[in-house]
Amino acid sequence: MGNALWVVLGIAALVLLYAAAAFNSLVRGRNQTTEAWSDIETHLKRRYDLIPNLVETVKGYAKHESSTLEKVVAARSAAMSQAGGAENHSAAENALGQTLKSLFALSESYPDLKANQNFIELQKEITDTEDKIQASRRFYNSMVLTFNNRTQTFPSMVIAGMFNFKKIAFFELDESEKAEVHKPVRVQF
Repeated sequence: MGNALWVVLGIAALVLLYAAAAFNSLVRGRNQTTEAWSDIETHLKRRYDLIPNLVETVKGYAKHESSTLEKVVAARSAAMSQAGGAENHSAAENALGQTLKSLFALSESYPDLKANQNFIELQKEITDTEDKIQASRRFYNSMVLTFNNRTQTFPSMVIAGMFNFKKIAFFELDESEKAEVHKPVRVQF
C-alpha cells in the first residue's frame, strides 16, 4: 500500500509539473505575440507619420487630383482609428496600402513630382517602412501560429481551456496583395 501511494503522488506531481510548464509556455507565447504586434504598431505609426508629408508634397504638384489625396487621408484616418489586435487592423491597413499605391501611380502623370527630391525621399522612406511592416507581419504571424498550435493541440489545449487562453487572429494580406507577393516590385522614378 505504501508503494502505491508513492506512485500516485509521483504521477500527481508529474501532472502538476506538466500543467505548470504548459501554462508557462502559453503565457510566454501570448506575451511574444503581444510583443510582435507592438513591433507592427511601431512601423504602422511611422507610416502614418509619413503620409501627411507625402500628401502635402503631392498636393503642390497634382492640384487636380484632390479625390485621390482625400482617399489617402481618409484611409489613414480609418487605419489610425482601429484599436486592438490584428483582426481589427487588417482591412483598414489593406485599404491604406491600396490608396498609397494609387498615390504613387498618380506620380507617373506628373514628371515634376516624380523628379521632386522630397517626393523621392518620402517614397523611399514609405517603401522601407512597408518592408519593415511586412517583416514584422511575418514574425507576428509566426508567433500566432505557434501560440494557436499550443492552444489547439492535446494535451496543452486542456490547460489553455482551463485558463481561458483564446486563439489569436493572424494579420492577413488581402487577396490582391497575396497575388502580388511573388511578383518583383518595380519602383520607377
